[in-house]
Amino acid sequence: MNRREFLALAASPLVAMSNSASNVRLGIDIFSLRSQQWTPFQYLDYCAARKVQVVHFSETRFLGSLEPANLVAVREHASKLGIQIEIGMKSICPSSKMFDASQGTAEEQLTKMINAAKTIGSPIVRCVLGSADDRKPGPISVHIADVARVLGNVRPAAQREGIKIAIENHAGDMQAGELKGLVEQAGPDFVGVCLDSGNPLWTLEDPHVTLDILHPYVLTSHVRDSAVWKVNEGAAVTWVQMGRGNVDIEGYVRKYVELCPGKALSMESILLGPRVFPYRNPNFWDAYRDVPAWEFERFVEIAERGKPYKEEPWESKDQAQRERQALDESLAYTKKILGIS
Repeated sequence: MNRREFLALAASPLVAMSNSASNVRLGIDIFSLRSQQWTPFQYLDYCAARKVQVVHFSETRFLGSLEPANLVAVREHASKLGIQIEIGMKSICPSSKMFDASQGTAEEQLTKMINAAKTIGSPIVRCVLGSADDRKPGPISVHIADVARVLGNVRPAAQREGIKIAIENHAGDMQAGELKGLVEQAGPDFVGVCLDSGNPLWTLEDPHVTLDILHPYVLTSHVRDSAVWKVNEGAAVTWVQMGRGNVDIEGYVRKYVELCPGKALSMESILLGPRVFPYRNPNFWDAYRDVPAWEFERFVEIAERGKPYKEEPWESKDQAQRERQALDESLAYTKKILGIS
Protein backbone atom coordinates (compact mmCIF):
# COMPACT_ATOMS: atom_id res chain seq x y z
CA MET A 1 0.00 0.00 0.00
CA ASN A 2 1.44 3.39 -1.00
CA ARG A 3 1.08 6.62 0.99
CA ARG A 4 -1.84 7.90 -1.10
CA GLU A 5 -3.77 4.66 -0.63
CA PHE A 6 -3.05 4.70 3.10
CA LEU A 7 -4.31 8.27 3.50
CA ALA A 8 -7.45 7.50 1.51
CA LEU A 9 -8.17 4.46 3.67
CA ALA A 10 -7.57 6.39 6.90
CA ALA A 11 -10.06 9.03 5.77
CA SER A 12 -12.83 6.51 5.11
CA PRO A 13 -15.93 6.56 7.39
CA LEU A 14 -15.36 2.94 8.46
CA VAL A 15 -11.83 3.58 9.68
CA ALA A 16 -12.87 6.85 11.30
CA MET A 17 -15.61 5.03 13.20
CA SER A 18 -13.23 2.25 14.23
CA ASN A 19 -10.91 4.85 15.70
CA SER A 20 -13.80 6.60 17.45
CA ALA A 21 -15.22 3.32 18.79
CA SER A 22 -12.42 3.21 21.33
CA ASN A 23 -14.08 6.25 22.94
CA VAL A 24 -17.44 4.55 23.57
CA ARG A 25 -18.50 1.89 26.06
CA LEU A 26 -21.21 -0.39 24.74
CA GLY A 27 -23.89 -1.29 27.25
CA ILE A 28 -27.28 -2.91 27.82
CA ASP A 29 -30.21 -1.38 29.66
CA ILE A 30 -31.78 -4.26 31.59
CA PHE A 31 -35.24 -2.91 30.74
CA SER A 32 -34.56 -4.62 27.40
CA LEU A 33 -34.82 -7.94 29.27
CA ARG A 34 -37.67 -7.00 31.61
CA SER A 35 -39.67 -10.22 31.10
CA GLN A 36 -36.82 -12.59 31.99
CA GLN A 37 -37.41 -12.61 35.77
CA TRP A 38 -33.68 -13.13 36.38
CA THR A 39 -31.50 -12.29 39.35
CA PRO A 40 -29.07 -9.38 38.94
CA PHE A 41 -26.26 -11.94 38.69
CA GLN A 42 -28.00 -13.70 35.80
CA TYR A 43 -28.48 -10.37 34.03
CA LEU A 44 -24.79 -9.60 34.45
CA ASP A 45 -23.72 -13.02 33.15
CA TYR A 46 -26.00 -12.66 30.12
CA CYS A 47 -24.63 -9.22 29.30
CA ALA A 48 -21.03 -10.29 29.83
CA ALA A 49 -21.52 -13.07 27.27
CA ARG A 50 -22.40 -10.32 24.79
CA LYS A 51 -19.13 -8.50 25.47
CA VAL A 52 -20.50 -5.20 26.71
CA GLN A 53 -18.76 -2.91 29.16
CA VAL A 54 -21.77 -1.36 30.93
CA VAL A 55 -24.91 -2.84 32.46
CA HIS A 56 -27.59 -0.25 33.18
CA PHE A 57 -30.09 -1.29 35.88
CA SER A 58 -32.58 1.45 35.02
CA GLU A 59 -35.08 0.40 37.70
CA THR A 60 -34.54 -0.89 41.22
CA ARG A 61 -36.66 -4.01 40.64
CA PHE A 62 -33.90 -5.47 38.47
CA LEU A 63 -31.42 -5.29 41.35
CA GLY A 64 -33.48 -7.53 43.62
CA SER A 65 -33.10 -5.21 46.62
CA LEU A 66 -31.20 -2.18 47.84
CA GLU A 67 -29.87 -4.00 50.87
CA PRO A 68 -26.15 -3.22 51.23
CA ALA A 69 -25.16 -6.89 51.27
CA ASN A 70 -26.94 -7.50 47.97
CA LEU A 71 -25.47 -4.38 46.38
CA VAL A 72 -21.94 -5.36 47.43
CA ALA A 73 -22.42 -8.87 46.05
CA VAL A 74 -23.68 -7.47 42.72
CA ARG A 75 -20.77 -5.02 42.59
CA GLU A 76 -18.23 -7.77 43.19
CA HIS A 77 -19.78 -10.03 40.56
CA ALA A 78 -19.75 -7.20 38.01
CA SER A 79 -16.13 -6.45 38.85
CA LYS A 80 -15.13 -10.06 38.15
CA LEU A 81 -16.82 -9.77 34.76
CA GLY A 82 -15.15 -6.44 33.96
CA ILE A 83 -18.50 -4.64 33.83
CA GLN A 84 -19.35 -1.12 34.99
CA ILE A 85 -22.73 -0.84 36.71
CA GLU A 86 -25.16 2.06 36.39
CA ILE A 87 -28.37 2.19 38.43
CA GLY A 88 -31.60 4.12 38.21
CA MET A 89 -35.11 4.74 39.44
CA LYS A 90 -38.39 6.18 38.18
CA SER A 91 -39.95 9.57 38.88
CA ILE A 92 -38.48 12.14 41.27
CA CYS A 93 -41.21 14.70 40.49
CA PRO A 94 -43.78 14.93 43.33
CA SER A 95 -46.40 16.43 40.98
CA SER A 96 -45.96 13.83 38.24
CA LYS A 97 -48.66 11.25 37.61
CA MET A 98 -45.86 8.66 37.63
CA PHE A 99 -44.52 9.53 41.08
CA ASP A 100 -44.99 6.85 43.76
CA ALA A 101 -45.50 8.69 47.04
CA SER A 102 -45.89 5.40 48.92
CA GLN A 103 -42.10 5.01 48.75
CA GLY A 104 -41.42 8.28 50.57
CA THR A 105 -40.74 11.83 49.48
CA ALA A 106 -38.83 12.45 46.27
CA GLU A 107 -35.86 13.57 48.32
CA GLU A 108 -35.96 10.43 50.47
CA GLN A 109 -36.18 8.14 47.45
CA LEU A 110 -33.40 9.89 45.55
CA THR A 111 -31.12 10.02 48.58
CA LYS A 112 -31.61 6.28 49.08
CA MET A 113 -30.57 5.72 45.47
CA ILE A 114 -27.53 7.99 45.84
CA ASN A 115 -26.40 5.85 48.77
CA ALA A 116 -27.09 2.68 46.78
CA ALA A 117 -25.07 4.03 43.85
CA LYS A 118 -22.14 4.66 46.15
CA THR A 119 -22.32 1.10 47.51
CA ILE A 120 -22.72 -0.66 44.18
CA GLY A 121 -20.14 1.47 42.37
CA SER A 122 -22.42 3.35 39.99
CA PRO A 123 -21.23 6.86 39.09
CA ILE A 124 -24.79 7.99 38.38
CA VAL A 125 -28.41 7.64 39.40
CA ARG A 126 -30.71 7.72 36.41
CA CYS A 127 -34.19 9.11 37.08
CA VAL A 128 -37.10 10.73 35.27
CA LEU A 129 -39.62 13.51 35.60
CA GLY A 130 -42.56 11.50 34.30
CA SER A 131 -44.23 10.91 30.96
CA ALA A 132 -46.30 12.56 28.25
CA ASP A 133 -49.26 12.46 30.65
CA ASP A 134 -47.60 15.29 32.56
CA ARG A 135 -47.77 17.67 29.59
CA LYS A 136 -51.55 17.92 29.85
CA PRO A 137 -53.14 19.74 31.55
CA GLY A 138 -49.62 20.86 32.53
CA PRO A 139 -47.87 23.04 31.91
CA ILE A 140 -44.75 20.91 31.96
CA SER A 141 -42.86 23.89 33.38
CA VAL A 142 -44.61 23.34 36.73
CA HIS A 143 -43.22 19.82 36.94
CA ILE A 144 -39.78 20.94 35.81
CA ALA A 145 -39.72 23.46 38.68
CA ASP A 146 -40.65 20.70 41.13
CA VAL A 147 -37.80 18.49 39.91
CA ALA A 148 -35.35 21.37 40.16
CA ARG A 149 -36.40 21.91 43.78
CA VAL A 150 -35.89 18.23 44.63
CA LEU A 151 -32.48 18.22 43.00
CA GLY A 152 -31.48 21.30 44.97
CA ASN A 153 -32.45 19.57 48.19
CA VAL A 154 -30.33 16.48 47.47
CA ARG A 155 -27.33 18.37 46.12
CA PRO A 156 -25.32 18.03 49.39
CA ALA A 157 -25.84 14.25 49.50
CA ALA A 158 -24.96 13.78 45.83
CA GLN A 159 -21.83 15.89 46.06
CA ARG A 160 -20.75 14.26 49.30
CA GLU A 161 -20.90 10.82 47.71
CA GLY A 162 -19.56 11.92 44.33
CA ILE A 163 -22.68 10.74 42.48
CA LYS A 164 -24.23 12.54 39.52
CA ILE A 165 -27.94 12.57 38.71
CA ALA A 166 -28.82 11.64 35.11
CA ILE A 167 -32.29 12.90 34.12
CA GLU A 168 -33.76 11.03 31.16
CA ASN A 169 -35.84 12.61 28.41
CA HIS A 170 -38.53 10.09 29.22
CA ALA A 171 -41.70 8.81 27.51
CA GLY A 172 -42.68 12.16 26.04
CA ASP A 173 -42.22 14.33 29.12
CA MET A 174 -39.59 16.92 28.07
CA GLN A 175 -38.18 18.15 24.82
CA ALA A 176 -34.44 18.73 24.63
CA GLY A 177 -34.63 22.47 25.31
CA GLU A 178 -36.78 21.89 28.37
CA LEU A 179 -34.42 19.27 29.78
CA LYS A 180 -31.43 21.51 29.08
CA GLY A 181 -33.13 24.27 31.06
CA LEU A 182 -33.72 21.90 33.98
CA VAL A 183 -30.07 20.80 34.06
CA GLU A 184 -28.84 24.38 33.91
CA GLN A 185 -31.22 25.45 36.67
CA ALA A 186 -30.36 22.53 38.95
CA GLY A 187 -26.62 22.72 38.34
CA PRO A 188 -24.66 20.87 35.62
CA ASP A 189 -21.89 20.26 38.14
CA PHE A 190 -23.93 17.35 39.55
CA VAL A 191 -26.91 16.96 37.19
CA GLY A 192 -26.75 15.72 33.62
CA VAL A 193 -28.72 13.74 31.06
CA CYS A 194 -29.54 10.14 30.30
CA LEU A 195 -30.08 10.62 26.57
CA ASP A 196 -32.75 8.39 25.05
CA SER A 197 -32.93 8.18 21.25
CA GLY A 198 -36.49 6.83 21.04
CA ASN A 199 -38.33 9.14 23.41
CA PRO A 200 -37.80 12.42 21.50
CA LEU A 201 -40.29 11.27 18.89
CA TRP A 202 -42.95 11.16 21.61
CA THR A 203 -42.42 14.92 22.00
CA LEU A 204 -42.57 15.60 18.23
CA GLU A 205 -38.78 15.97 18.14
CA ASP A 206 -36.15 14.61 15.76
CA PRO A 207 -33.65 12.55 17.84
CA HIS A 208 -30.80 14.28 16.03
CA VAL A 209 -32.04 17.64 17.32
CA THR A 210 -32.15 16.18 20.83
CA LEU A 211 -28.57 14.98 20.54
CA ASP A 212 -27.39 18.30 19.13
CA ILE A 213 -28.88 20.20 22.07
CA LEU A 214 -28.13 17.84 24.95
CA HIS A 215 -24.76 16.26 24.13
CA PRO A 216 -22.77 18.61 26.41
CA TYR A 217 -24.76 17.29 29.38
CA VAL A 218 -24.82 13.56 28.57
CA LEU A 219 -23.80 11.19 31.37
CA THR A 220 -25.20 8.00 29.84
CA SER A 221 -27.72 6.88 27.22
CA HIS A 222 -30.45 4.58 25.98
CA VAL A 223 -30.33 3.79 22.25
CA ARG A 224 -32.95 2.23 19.99
CA ASP A 225 -34.33 2.79 16.50
CA SER A 226 -37.76 4.13 15.57
CA ALA A 227 -40.13 3.96 12.62
CA VAL A 228 -42.24 7.04 11.89
CA TRP A 229 -44.86 7.50 9.18
CA LYS A 230 -47.83 9.66 8.27
CA VAL A 231 -51.41 8.64 9.10
CA ASN A 232 -54.68 10.49 8.54
CA GLU A 233 -54.64 11.94 12.06
CA GLY A 234 -50.99 13.04 11.91
CA ALA A 235 -48.11 10.62 12.46
CA ALA A 236 -47.47 7.21 13.98
CA VAL A 237 -44.35 6.20 15.89
CA THR A 238 -43.13 2.78 16.93
CA TRP A 239 -39.82 1.60 18.38
CA VAL A 240 -38.03 -1.10 16.43
CA GLN A 241 -34.79 -3.06 16.31
CA MET A 242 -31.68 -1.10 15.36
CA GLY A 243 -31.49 -0.65 11.60
CA ARG A 244 -35.20 -1.18 10.91
CA GLY A 245 -36.38 2.40 11.40
CA ASN A 246 -36.18 5.61 9.36
CA VAL A 247 -34.58 8.15 11.74
CA ASP A 248 -31.02 7.54 10.46
CA ILE A 249 -30.01 5.68 13.60
CA GLU A 250 -26.63 4.87 12.06
CA GLY A 251 -25.88 8.57 11.70
CA TYR A 252 -27.12 9.13 15.23
CA VAL A 253 -24.76 6.50 16.66
CA ARG A 254 -21.82 7.89 14.74
CA LYS A 255 -22.58 11.42 15.95
CA TYR A 256 -23.05 10.24 19.55
CA VAL A 257 -19.64 8.55 19.54
CA GLU A 258 -18.02 11.77 18.35
CA LEU A 259 -19.91 14.16 20.63
CA CYS A 260 -20.04 12.03 23.80
CA PRO A 261 -16.66 10.28 24.02
CA GLY A 262 -16.36 7.80 26.84
CA LYS A 263 -20.08 7.80 27.63
CA ALA A 264 -22.04 4.56 27.66
CA LEU A 265 -24.01 3.66 24.54
CA SER A 266 -26.57 1.29 26.03
CA MET A 267 -29.11 -0.66 24.04
CA GLU A 268 -32.68 -0.26 25.28
CA SER A 269 -34.74 -2.57 23.12
CA ILE A 270 -38.50 -1.94 23.34
CA LEU A 271 -41.02 -3.31 20.84
CA LEU A 272 -44.48 -1.76 21.09
CA GLY A 273 -47.41 -1.17 18.81
CA PRO A 274 -47.56 2.20 17.04
CA ARG A 275 -48.49 5.34 19.00
CA VAL A 276 -50.45 7.90 16.99
CA PHE A 277 -49.83 11.63 17.42
CA PRO A 278 -52.96 13.33 16.05
CA TYR A 279 -51.42 16.72 15.39
CA ARG A 280 -54.16 17.58 12.87
CA ASN A 281 -56.52 17.89 15.84
CA PRO A 282 -56.27 21.41 17.34
CA ASN A 283 -56.87 20.05 20.85
CA PHE A 284 -53.73 17.94 20.59
CA TRP A 285 -51.60 21.08 20.72
CA ASP A 286 -52.73 21.97 24.24
CA ALA A 287 -49.79 19.88 25.48
CA TYR A 288 -47.28 21.27 22.97
CA ARG A 289 -47.83 25.03 22.84
CA ASP A 290 -44.11 25.79 23.16
CA VAL A 291 -42.84 23.43 20.46
CA PRO A 292 -40.77 25.47 17.96
CA ALA A 293 -42.13 25.32 14.43
CA TRP A 294 -38.73 24.43 12.95
CA GLU A 295 -38.42 21.44 15.30
CA PHE A 296 -41.89 20.20 14.42
CA GLU A 297 -41.03 20.50 10.75
CA ARG A 298 -38.04 18.19 11.29
CA PHE A 299 -40.41 15.64 12.88
CA VAL A 300 -42.84 15.91 9.95
CA GLU A 301 -40.00 15.36 7.47
CA ILE A 302 -39.18 12.05 9.17
CA ALA A 303 -42.82 10.97 8.97
CA GLU A 304 -43.07 11.94 5.31
CA ARG A 305 -40.18 9.69 4.33
CA GLY A 306 -41.50 6.77 6.39
CA LYS A 307 -43.69 3.85 5.43
CA PRO A 308 -46.21 2.02 7.66
CA TYR A 309 -44.38 -0.48 9.84
CA LYS A 310 -46.22 -3.71 10.46
CA GLU A 311 -44.59 -6.04 12.95
CA GLU A 312 -47.41 -8.15 14.29
CA PRO A 313 -48.36 -9.61 16.66
CA TRP A 314 -46.84 -6.99 18.96
CA GLU A 315 -47.31 -9.26 21.94
CA SER A 316 -45.65 -12.67 21.62
CA LYS A 317 -46.59 -15.88 23.40
CA ASP A 318 -42.95 -16.07 24.45
CA GLN A 319 -42.24 -12.42 25.21
CA ALA A 320 -39.01 -13.26 27.02
CA GLN A 321 -37.56 -14.99 23.97
CA ARG A 322 -38.68 -12.16 21.71
CA GLU A 323 -36.89 -9.65 23.94
CA ARG A 324 -33.65 -11.61 23.73
CA GLN A 325 -33.86 -11.95 19.96
CA ALA A 326 -34.61 -8.25 19.47
CA LEU A 327 -31.77 -7.19 21.74
CA ASP A 328 -29.28 -9.49 20.02
CA GLU A 329 -30.30 -8.12 16.63
CA SER A 330 -29.81 -4.54 17.82
CA LEU A 331 -26.47 -5.34 19.43
CA ALA A 332 -25.17 -6.98 16.26
CA TYR A 333 -26.21 -3.99 14.15
CA THR A 334 -24.62 -1.50 16.54
CA LYS A 335 -21.38 -3.45 16.83
CA LYS A 336 -21.14 -3.44 13.05
CA ILE A 337 -21.49 0.36 13.01
CA LEU A 338 -18.83 0.68 15.67
CA GLY A 339 -16.52 -1.80 14.01
CA ILE A 340 -16.27 -4.05 17.07
CA SER A 341 -16.93 -7.75 17.59
